[in-house]
Amino acid sequence: MKCIFICAGYATRLFPLTENFPKALLEIEDGKPLLDYILDEVNTIDIVDSIYLVTNDRYYNHFNNWAKNKNNIKPIKVLNDGTKTNDDRLGAIGDIKFALDNEKINDDVIIIAGDSLFDYKLMDVINYYNMKKAPVVCAKKEVDYELLKRVAVAKVDDNNKILDFVEKPEKPDSDIAVYATYIYPKEILREFNNYLKSGYNPDAPGHFIEYLYKKIPTYVYQFKGNFYDVGTHESLAQVRKLYNK
Repeated sequence: MKCIFICAGYATRLFPLTENFPKALLEIEDGKPLLDYILDEVNTIDIVDSIYLVTNDRYYNHFNNWAKNKNNIKPIKVLNDGTKTNDDRLGAIGDIKFALDNEKINDDVIIIAGDSLFDYKLMDVINYYNMKKAPVVCAKKEVDYELLKRVAVAKVDDNNKILDFVEKPEKPDSDIAVYATYIYPKEILREFNNYLKSGYNPDAPGHFIEYLYKKIPTYVYQFKGNFYDVGTHESLAQVRKLYNK
């Protein structure tokens, strides 16, 4: 299995902190950047043998220096998607395809957004995936209606198979919020090319699930724990306060 970190967004909501510095490398506690928490969890997955981090030209050197200094137990390769501004970005789905094509990946993949901070165990997600042998997304029941408008929302059957899926719904009709951790079997990777060739939205990765579940059985792993999308000054301050207690 290969792991892909999506870190090519320009984090405009966090300017000026991220104007020339990547969000995923912002410090959370005691000099530990956000991305290190995700990396710690990926390192617990024995079947992951390589990690690819997709970023843009503006942040490439920062991530390259981070990777070189990690001396990680799994090899990390930083990929530059060549974009220089928020206006010419490839979008998260475009960057996933860029990594798949650039590295000629023909293996199961776990894909994680670089601005994710969570306290559930990725090995639990992997074990669930190994039972399903089908695309899996991470999710949690949420009671905050306004939060549900800002994330992807899924309806599922009794086996957690997705019946309906909407990215950032105006009127959420489910309380299952989907977050940016995805596992895909290698057999469906060609669908990223089909999706983009069809002219669908290349940005939020949840849009790909909207497309995929109608073609291929796709499942939700409902985790117990917390997930924080660190995308604003307020959410950054919140997680720093929580993790520095």
